[in-house]
Amino acid sequence: MYVSYNWLNNYVDLGGISPEALAEKITKSGIEVEGVEYIVSEKSTDVVVGHVVSCEKHPDADKLNLCQVDVGTEQLQIICGAPNVAEGQKVVVAKPGAVLPGNFKIKKVKLRGIESNGMICSLQELGVKEKFIPSEFTDGIYVLPTDAAVGETADKLLNLSDAVLELDVLANRADALSMLGIAYEVGAILEKPVILPNEQIESKSAEQAADMVSVEVEAKDLNPYYGAFIIKDVVIKPSPIWMQNYLLAAGIRPINNVVDITNYVLLEYGQPLHAFDFDRFNSDRVLVRRAREGEEIVTLDNQTRKLTAENLVITNGTEPAALAGVMGGADSEVTAETKTILLEAAFFDSLSVRKTVKETGLRSESSTRFEKGVDPKRVKKAGFRACHLLEKYAGGTALQGLSEYDDLDYSERTVEVNANIVNQRLGSEISKDEIASILQRLQFPFEQNDADFIVTIPTRRQDITIFEDILEEIVRIYGYDRLPFTLPEGDGQVGELSEKQRLRREINSYFQGVGLMENRTYSLTNKKDIEKLISPEIQTQSPIPVALAKPMSEEHKYLRLSLLPDLIRSLTYNLARNQSDVAYYEIGSIFVSQEEQITKQPNEILRAAGAVTGNWIDNAWQGEVRPVDFYVVKGIIEGLFNLLKLPVTFEQAKIKDMHPGRTAVIKLEGRTIGFVGQLHPLLAKEADLKETYVFDIHFDAVLDAYENVPSFTEIPKYPAVSRDIAFILDQEVLAGDVQDLIKEIGAPLVKQVDIFDVYQGEHLEEGKKSIAYHLLYQDPEKTLKDDEVETSYEKIVKAVAEKFSGYIRS
Repeated sequence: MYVSYNWLNNYVDLGGISPEALAEKITKSGIEVEGVEYIVSEKSTDVVVGHVVSCEKHPDADKLNLCQVDVGTEQLQIICGAPNVAEGQKVVVAKPGAVLPGNFKIKKVKLRGIESNGMICSLQELGVKEKFIPSEFTDGIYVLPTDAAVGETADKLLNLSDAVLELDVLANRADALSMLGIAYEVGAILEKPVILPNEQIESKSAEQAADMVSVEVEAKDLNPYYGAFIIKDVVIKPSPIWMQNYLLAAGIRPINNVVDITNYVLLEYGQPLHAFDFDRFNSDRVLVRRAREGEEIVTLDNQTRKLTAENLVITNGTEPAALAGVMGGADSEVTAETKTILLEAAFFDSLSVRKTVKETGLRSESSTRFEKGVDPKRVKKAGFRACHLLEKYAGGTALQGLSEYDDLDYSERTVEVNANIVNQRLGSEISKDEIASILQRLQFPFEQNDADFIVTIPTRRQDITIFEDILEEIVRIYGYDRLPFTLPEGDGQVGELSEKQRLRREINSYFQGVGLMENRTYSLTNKKDIEKLISPEIQTQSPIPVALAKPMSEEHKYLRLSLLPDLIRSLTYNLARNQSDVAYYEIGSIFVSQEEQITKQPNEILRAAGAVTGNWIDNAWQGEVRPVDFYVVKGIIEGLFNLLKLPVTFEQAKIKDMHPGRTAVIKLEGRTIGFVGQLHPLLAKEADLKETYVFDIHFDAVLDAYENVPSFTEIPKYPAVSRDIAFILDQEVLAGDVQDLIKEIGAPLVKQVDIFDVYQGEHLEEGKKSIAYHLLYQDPEKTLKDDEVETSYEKIVKAVAEKFSGYIRS
């Protein structure tokens, strides 16, 4: 919202406060002023209104004119090169001795041998910024209205001393989209009364507007009020210069007196109006209805608009003449030949206007105000104000009364306020008298009973509905900077991480400590990737991909069912940029639903996934660098669960998109919680990757199973005994199954069983492999004897031979 300082001064006595100081006060009260801009960058001196008495061609220059100009106190001979200068014009004259912006001094000079005493000025030469200049005067001198007083100082006439305040008006403050709304605001801030405009119709016409036009509303829910005024005998001409200046300051280009007056009242009252040429309207009946499906209208921008039943239209009983609250129709537009005006002042439903704007792409000053809501009590008043101005500046005669349909709610809300609660909420000590004074400054009527106030809310302030709204009004006028600085009272509690938050950070630290880098990818994916690399326990739920109703792109249309496709995409991206050894992990959510048509939120499941390719620095082997393989990634998982003290097992499995012989599911307490293994070579080739290994873990299941119960294990008093044993086994035998059997048979003396070597190849029969295990024996009650260890060892050998046909490697 652009607010002219000089225009505002017509409604509130600003008392000479500078525009900058006023802007600061408005900002402090709650409406941010984004900037202050002056009409001219520098002021001129000794610039007056002149009358061109005569204008002849310069005898020695075809493009120069020799003008005799009356400036009130004298007649000056001025040579002017402007193409639009002519005899009889009122113009802006800088007299000899005048100083224009840029310290440009006007002197008596000779041009082609003839003396020139002064300068006929354009607005640019006076320092007026381009956007404040009427379009017809962007080239050439500025021609003043014929009623401009000769000799008058041009500064006031041209509004050159004005400044424009740019206000950032939020959606809830629709009242601040009008000069009167800002006037009430500034009046409250400066403790000054608001001077309301003249709405009195001066003509004494015996004719009644209702006798010339009738109003009928079919769509009563969308148009609770419609008023039609009739103004006869208007003369279309430029609007007065002061009005043009105010409109330009507000960012609106002047057109003619009728259109300018409707725009002026729009900005003044915040109430949009529309003027129809009554003769071109071709009817004495106004009918407001919903548009018929496929109906068309040519709007003022000469575009043909196809309408729907969602659009509200103003018709002449048969054909649409305007899109309600948005734009008028070209067929009934005011032209230079217009003599009689049908003036519309109406209240339209904000949602209906918003839908029409969205469908047509038409947004205007009018639609903006209807969308945010207008003051019901100003609708008719704005019509009378426009009639007053049309009589005064368009020579019109307003007929008595108006034709209207009125089912509008004019009721005012009341809000109860207690002074004690106000101070309790604000931590302040505002007296009851001061609260009463603030309400009076805001012009909110109220009844007071000691500390209790019943406040009546004017209809112009539709944003105020509850006590907290009044509380905000009181504190912003009182002054936020006057509130005391206080610390909140009450028992405080030191913030800390929850157990799950702490554990998540610990796991993040673990992954980073073993050499993985954290990655963050989108929760949205594409149709190609949505069903890739889904963990088996998720697959068993038969998930249905959840598609967005309005995706930004096809690449981000579905809620993901796995973290791995995007991690693989990150690997590809980095490998293409010469990063050969890459290891990523991510902790994030997937979204699982079994519904074709979503009726509830998908189940959000937290997962931890990783992807590794290239070489791996093995810290367990003195920083040895070796190619990534299955055991590297499996070791990362084992290290994680050792840290959490959770027993997990691995079982070989076949999973879609994974290598059929180098993949295992991860089980926790017999329940599958994820998988680990090599990416299928075909998928790796498609992604332009070398041998790549991944893992995916149900992170929520890990968090649920974790128990952070401090435990104590007594340090053994007696020494342990270690033995190594290597078995020759069939290739189909799983090393983990043998490991479990050794633990079972060796209990309770065997405390730990680790695999430390697997061998296949030379010196072994075809189809055989050698697996070596390291066994740790210990008895907490005594020192073990050799025969006890030997007996246990032999039982283990026998059991492996019987169950797996394995024998000791010699």
